[in-house]
Amino acid sequence: MSHPVVAAFRQGREGNVQLRVADAITAFAGSMPFVYIHAAIFALWMLFAESTPWPTLTLVVSLEAIFLSTFVMIGQNRQGAFQQAKADHDFVEQELELKTNTDLTRQIHKLTTELHRRVVEGDRAD
Repeated sequence: MSHPVVAAFRQGREGNVQLRVADAITAFAGSMPFVYIHAAIFALWMLFAESTPWPTLTLVVSLEAIFLSTFVMIGQNRQGAFQQAKADHDFVEQELELKTNTDLTRQIHKLTTELHRRVVEGDRAD
């Protein structure tokens, strides 16, 4: 069983194709296979594709960095929104729990006072 905010967040993301694509790209870009594939492609490019690979390679790497940084920001925004939603939910739940505990404490105090009154009055009647 997961937190209600987690379930709602997952359900909301499942309905949005763009967010699912961004999640998939971010998951892959943050993995070691991504690093290995890039290392191999860049090594092959530098060794075999061009005699002077640096200008084109620099352009490609710069463009890729722009897009990857965008996906990182999408992930950070998503995480921030999730944390805020969870904090809001937890605050509401804690406030409800505090109210319930306060009500229970008041009822226990009232019962204890009434019980004490009856015991003391009962001792006087004897």
